[in-house]
Amino acid sequence: MTFSSESPQDRIVPTDLRTEMSRSYLEYAMSVIVGRALPDARDGLKPVHRRILYAMHELGLAPDRPFRKCARVVGDVIGKYHPHGDTAVYDALVRMAQDFSMRSPLVDGHGNFGSVDNDPPAAMRYTECRLRAITTNALLQDIESETVDFVPNYDGSQQEPLVLPARIPQLLLNGSSGIAVGMATNIPPHNLGELLDGLVALIANPDMTDAELMQIIPGPDFPTGGIILGTSGIREAYATGRGSITMRGVATIETIERRGAPDREAIIITELPYQTNKAALIEKIAEMVNERRLEGIADIRDESDRDGMRIVIELRRDAYPRVVLNNLYKQTPLQANFGVNTLALVNGEPQLLGLKESLQVFLDFRIETITRRTRYELRKAEERDHILQGYLIALANLDEIIALIRGAADTPTAKQELMERYSLSEAQADAILQMQLRRLTALEAGKIQAEHDELQVKIADLQDILANRERILQIIRDEAVELKAAHATPRRTVIEPLDGELGDIDLIANERAIILVTEQGYIKRMPVSTFEAQNRATRGKSGTRMKEDDGIDHFLTCNDHDNILFFSDRGVAYCLRAYQVPTGSRTSRGVPIVQLLPIPVEEKITSVVAVTEFTDDLYLVMLTQKGFIKKTQLSAFGNIRTNGLIAISLEDGDQLRWVRLTTADDSIIIGSRKGMTIHFRTDHEQLRPLGRPTRGVRAMSLREGDELMSMDILPSQVVQTIAEGDDTDSDGDLAEEECSTAQGPWVLVITTGGLGKRVPVNQFRLQKRAGMGLRAIRFRKAGDELAALRVVNEDDEMILVTSRGIIIRQVVNAISCQSRAATGVRVQRLDEDDAIADVALVPPSGEAEDPDAEDEASES
Repeated sequence: MTFSSESPQDRIVPTDLRTEMSRSYLEYAMSVIVGRALPDARDGLKPVHRRILYAMHELGLAPDRPFRKCARVVGDVIGKYHPHGDTAVYDALVRMAQDFSMRSPLVDGHGNFGSVDNDPPAAMRYTECRLRAITTNALLQDIESETVDFVPNYDGSQQEPLVLPARIPQLLLNGSSGIAVGMATNIPPHNLGELLDGLVALIANPDMTDAELMQIIPGPDFPTGGIILGTSGIREAYATGRGSITMRGVATIETIERRGAPDREAIIITELPYQTNKAALIEKIAEMVNERRLEGIADIRDESDRDGMRIVIELRRDAYPRVVLNNLYKQTPLQANFGVNTLALVNGEPQLLGLKESLQVFLDFRIETITRRTRYELRKAEERDHILQGYLIALANLDEIIALIRGAADTPTAKQELMERYSLSEAQADAILQMQLRRLTALEAGKIQAEHDELQVKIADLQDILANRERILQIIRDEAVELKAAHATPRRTVIEPLDGELGDIDLIANERAIILVTEQGYIKRMPVSTFEAQNRATRGKSGTRMKEDDGIDHFLTCNDHDNILFFSDRGVAYCLRAYQVPTGSRTSRGVPIVQLLPIPVEEKITSVVAVTEFTDDLYLVMLTQKGFIKKTQLSAFGNIRTNGLIAISLEDGDQLRWVRLTTADDSIIIGSRKGMTIHFRTDHEQLRPLGRPTRGVRAMSLREGDELMSMDILPSQVVQTIAEGDDTDSDGDLAEEECSTAQGPWVLVITTGGLGKRVPVNQFRLQKRAGMGLRAIRFRKAGDELAALRVVNEDDEMILVTSRGIIIRQVVNAISCQSRAATGVRVQRLDEDDAIADVALVPPSGEAEDPDAEDEASES
C-alpha cells in the first residue's frame, strides 16, 4: 500500500470568501434564470414545459391517439429530462391543459384539471392527457428535420431539444409568468389570429411602428374574457416591454322576477379578470358586506355551470346598482391590474422586449428553422437521388454487373469492383448489391427514372429556396395563413377606451329610441322600430307593464347618442346619455329611475329633454305650474354634476313642469287644460335670457279652474309668416278652405279623449306675453281636456302614449287639417278609463325606410 506524501493542508486552495460567495451566487442565479424561470423568446416555453411536450411527443400522444395517464408522462419527464420534483412537473402539465389559464391550451386533459375557483386538480394517477392539434402542428412539427439543436440530458443518456421549432409566436400567444433571481417576467396572452396577422404584416413591412402593429394587435386577449380599460397601458407595454393594464370583469344590471315576492335588481357577473379566483372574489364580497364596507347588497349566489359563469349579486330595494357596481370595481378583484413585464431569453440572455421586438425575434428564428429544414430536405433528396443514379447505372449495364457479381469471390470484392469499374460511390455500390430482383423489371425501372426526375425538380426548388430569402418569407406567410384558418378563435377580451380616446359612445349605434317614464318613477328605453306605423283610430300596442296605480308621466323620442336632461319639480336638472337608460321590451316595467339618478325621495321628474349638443345659440325655456317662464342658455347645463344642478328658482308651492329647446328667433305656444293657447316670441324683448338660479316672468293669464297643460316651440322661419294681433278670441271659425290648402307646419292638437286635428300655425297669431290667449279646440264631450300641443310637418311621424301604457305610431298627415273651432277626428281608440297622456315626434332617420315594409306595417 502506498500513501500520498501530500498533506491535507497542501490540498486546500485559499480563496477570498467574498469572491467565492459572489461567484457561486451568480452561477446559481444564472442557472435559475436560464434553466427554470424565464421563457425562451423563440418558442415561448420554459424548460419544464418544453420537456413535457417533447416527452409526450416521444410517447406518441398525438391528438388522434388515446389518452395516457399523466403519471406516465410525469415519470418520463423526471426520469429522462427534468430531475426535479413530480409536483412541479405535474403542476406545469396541468396549467397547459387549463382553458382558463392558457389562451390556446397545449395539452388535452381528461379528468379533473382544476377550476377557476382554484380547486386543485385530481392526482396524476387519475388524470389523463395527450397533445392538442395546435401543439403538434405549430410547436413540434419538423422537430426530426434537424430544425433545432439537441443536447445531452442531465445524465447524458438521452438527447433533448434546446428549443422547439415553433411556427407560432407562443411567447405572446399564451404568455408566461415567473420569478427568477433579481428579475421576473409577466407576459399576457394574446389572440392567435391577430398575432399571425401581425407577423404577416411585419414580413411585408419590416419598418412597421408599434402604433401600426397595434392596429392589427390591439391588445392582450385573456382566456377568461373580461374588459381592458384604456389603451395607454397597452401602448406603453408594447413600446417598452413594461406597462400596467387595467382589467375589469363583465357585469350587467338586471331585474330578477321572483314568484310571490317583489322584483329585485341584481348585478350579474359573467366574466372575471384574468387569474382572478372566483371563490375568493365571492368570499371577499361577502366579508366586506358583513363588515359594512360594502352597502346595498342583499344576497350573493354562484349560479355558474358548464354553460358559463354567472355570479348573482342581489341588491337591496333602496340600493343604486351602478353605485354598488362601481364600489365592486374599486374595492374587489372584479377590477385588477396586470403588470406587463416582457422579459425573455434572447440568445441565452434576459432581454426586455416590446411587441415588435418579440415578433422580430420569432421571425428571425422562423427564418432559421425554415432554412435548416430546407437544408435537411435538400440533403435527404440529394442522398436519395445519388442512390437512384446508381440504380440507373446498374440498369443500363445490367448484364455486365450481374456477371461481375456472380464472378466475384465475396461481397467486399464485388463492391470494390463495382466502385472501380463504374465509378460508383460506396453507398451506390451497397445499394446495388442489396437491390431485389423485382426491381429489374421494366415497370420498376420506369419508376426509378420517374423518381429521379421528380427529385431533380425538388432539389432545384430547395436550392432556390435557400438562395432566395423572399421564398423563405413566403413559406412563413403561407404557414401563418394555414395555421390561422385551422386554429384561430374570435377575440374574447373587449378593449374599452377611456376619456380622451374613443369612448363607448363611438361603439354604440346612434339609433332612434323611445324613452318612457312612469308616474311611479320607472324608466326604460325602446327602439322606435318596436312600433310599426298603424292606421288612425286603431288601438295601438302595449308599451309597458305597469302597476294598477301607475301611469305614463313622460314620453320622448331621441337618438341613442343624445344627452337626456331630467328636470325635477324642485327645479333641479340631472343628465344621462340615452344609451345609459337600460333597454326594455314592450311589456317590461323598466328600472326605477332612482337607480340611475341620485334623485331624493321627495323629488319627482316633471320634464325630460333630449339634447344633441350643448351650444351657446340654443336656449332652454322653462315653464312652471303657476305660469312663470324663463329662458336660459343651454351651455349653462353642459356640465351637470352627478347630484344635479339648480335650473330655476321657484316660489313656495310652485313646481317646474315643462322644459323645451329653442333659439332666440323662435316662438312658443302654450296650451291650457281647457283648450286655450297663447303664442308669443322667445326673442330677447319678450323673453330675455336669465341665469340658472332665477324665477322668470308671467307667461299666460288663466281663467278660474284652468291650468297650464302643454308647451311647444315654433321654428323661426314659421314665425316670420305669422302676423301679430290682439288678445281677443275672434276669427275662431274663419276660412275652412285655408285648412285644405295649408302646406304646414301645423299645430297638432290632441285631447285626452283620443281626438286630434292639425291646425295651420297662422291661425295662432302672435300675441304679447301674459295674455289670455285664443281657443285651440272645441271639445266634443264634456270632461274632455287638452292633452298636448305639438308643432308638426307633413312628413312627420308621431307616437302617442296613453296613461295605461298603450302606444301607437302614426303618420301626421293621416290626421285631417281643421280650423281652431273644429272638434277634431279620432286618432286613437281608447280602452275604458284610459286617456291620452303624451305625444312625441319620431326623430328623423339617417336612412330611408322601405316603403313596402311601411305599407305592410300599416296593413297589419
